[in-house]
Order: sequence, then structure tokens, then C-alpha cells
Amino acid sequence: MKTRTFGSLEAVVTGGTDREGGGDGPVVVLLHGFGAPGTDLVPLWRVLDVPREVRFVFPAAPIPLAMGMGFESRAWWMIDMAAYDRAVRTGEYRDLSRTIPDGLADARQKVNALLDAVEKELNPSSLVLGGFSQGAMLSLDVALRGDRALAGLIVFSGTLLAREEWLPLLTKRAGLRVVQSHGRQDPILPFALAEELKGELEKAGAVVRWVPFQGAHEIPPPALEAATDLLRML
Repeated sequence: MKTRTFGSLEAVVTGGTDREGGGDGPVVVLLHGFGAPGTDLVPLWRVLDVPREVRFVFPAAPIPLAMGMGFESRAWWMIDMAAYDRAVRTGEYRDLSRTIPDGLADARQKVNALLDAVEKELNPSSLVLGGFSQGAMLSLDVALRGDRALAGLIVFSGTLLAREEWLPLLTKRAGLRVVQSHGRQDPILPFALAEELKGELEKAGAVVRWVPFQGAHEIPPPALEAATDLLRML
């Protein structure tokens, strides 16, 4: 693997014929969650049992955080940490579906610039976009607000945002293969909203592989198996 810059974002690139992104096979871009290091999802490339020609790009989010967790934490946009802590502590239902976060548009622009560079420099035969938590929300936002050809979308523990803006755009992605997973005991992003998002995607014509699981805010083996199945179809 190696580190490259696409647009303004630094990313780890791996997989492919030389295990450093070489070749002309598919490319999978996965965005990490809030508070994680930029390399948080990199180990997944060794877990996903996909053909050797599949390449992976793992960008680091642009905003550094001072969270005192012993590693460099990063974010795609800032969140209300007081509200987040209160919700986790009390079990408060966090409905973000009508929220358009400050910083979402800037994060979307940076990811689109990254994808433009990836398509130009890596010349993928097909492109899959996805992520975990905040990265999953951003990947869906990018998919809905643009016309870039995507072979699949991976939504690990995401949620419904920007309801009034997202829902009318969902039909643009009719036919898109989507893997969506969510824990029934997720204390951070409610399972019910993820289930609603799944229903709206299906209603708009997306082909959703829905992976509910007994767990919290995580990526369990069944979700990885579903993602593997998607990537084997590329």
C-alpha cells in the first residue's frame, strides 16, 4: 500500500496487481467515520475476499480533532459534541433526518474532487463508493447530488439526513446496488431511521442488500460478507 493525494485529500491506496493500486480493475472508495483516524478502515482491504484486481482508496477526512484518544482523530464535518454525548449517555433518540450539517457541502466538494482525480489517475473499470457512520452519510450525499457513474454504494451504520433534499433525488439512483447495514442496539444513530432510509431507497428503485444485526455502532462480519458479495459482482 502507499499514500497518495487526490484533490486536497490524502489517501491510502492498496489492492490491485501490485497491492499499491496498480492495474485497471475496479476501485472502491471508503470514507471513515467521525473521530476516527484517516487509516481507520484500511484493514478492511485484507478482510474483504475480493478479486486481486480490485483496488481500494481510503481517504482521510480534512478536519483534525483534538480528542485526546492517543491517535489523530479526524472528521468530515463538525458535530454538536454536547448533544452527542447526552444522547449516548441517556439513550435519547437522535433524529438527524431534517438536518443539513454545516460543512456537508464543503466535504462533498472535497470528495468529488478526490473522485475526479481517482477516475483520472487510476482509470477504474468501475467505481464503488461507501463508508462508515459519518462517512456513509457523506457517500450517500455525494451519490445523490451528482451524476457520477457508480457500480455500488456501501452504507455501514449511516442514517437519513437532509430529508427534504435527499428524498426527491433518490430516483436518480434507481437500479444502483446498495449494501446497507445497521445495528439494532446502535446508541449513536437510531436503527429505525436506518430502516426508513432503506425503505426509501427501495421505493426509489435501488437494489438494497439490507443487513440488520444484533449489535451497536460497528461493522460486523455479515456486513462485510454483503460488501464482499457486491464487490465480487464488479
